[in-house]
Amino acid sequence: MAHSVLSQLVAALATEQVRVIDLTQTLSPEFPTIALPPELGQCWPFRLEEISRYDERGSASYWNNFSCGEHTGTHFDAPIHWISGRYLPNNSVDTVKVQNLFAPACVIDCSQKAAADPDYLLTNEDIAAFEAAHGRIPAGAWVLMRTDWSKRVDPVSYVNANHTGQHTPGPSTDAIRFLVEERDVLGFGSESIGTDAGQADHLKPPYPCHSLMHGAGKWGLQCLTNLDQLPATGAVLVTPPLKILNGSGSPLRVLALVDA
Repeated sequence: MAHSVLSQLVAALATEQVRVIDLTQTLSPEFPTIALPPELGQCWPFRLEEISRYDERGSASYWNNFSCGEHTGTHFDAPIHWISGRYLPNNSVDTVKVQNLFAPACVIDCSQKAAADPDYLLTNEDIAAFEAAHGRIPAGAWVLMRTDWSKRVDPVSYVNANHTGQHTPGPSTDAIRFLVEERDVLGFGSESIGTDAGQADHLKPPYPCHSLMHGAGKWGLQCLTNLDQLPATGAVLVTPPLKILNGSGSPLRVLALVDA
């Protein structure tokens, strides 16, 4: 009897013909949290409180309480996160279409440009060069902007803020509009602390990835790592967020399946 597709996948995983690459930052109190202007509401940082550790609080158990904002660490943005997506159907993490939580990824390498300019913006020219080398970005794919920003292990360097605000790379307005309107992608992912660039409040519209992606019912991933281990095309991302009632986002463990 012919093997089913699922049994072939299980066998390929067991024999490492398909590799699993973890694209997730470790969630800890030390990992930086996005900071908004002080007059706005703030995202809680990750906190861990020990309940018991094989002691008088519970001799057979070790476990913890934790608290954090929905948008802490490596996390998922649902359309309801932004005002442009507030009235869309299936716009929260508990209602997103689960079939789409397994999707192909296209990785656009901007690492050298981001190393030279921390405010670098992904352009339509970058997308055109990617497609000339690797083919058209398919509808329903993740587009991941590789910047190697995740290699900045020092929290201060990772946030990279000064008196003018945060300075991190991200997409240009034109690039996001093209990916949404011309390529119908599933979402956009980044290695920095937000899907938008650190200075994206100066773009039109402000924060174009949030505004245009979520307004079109599309998703975001940020604080990714190990994008340098992915091929430009061919990887499949597994991205299920926590099923939070009316949740705008969620920490999650992002896994990539890659042919060996």
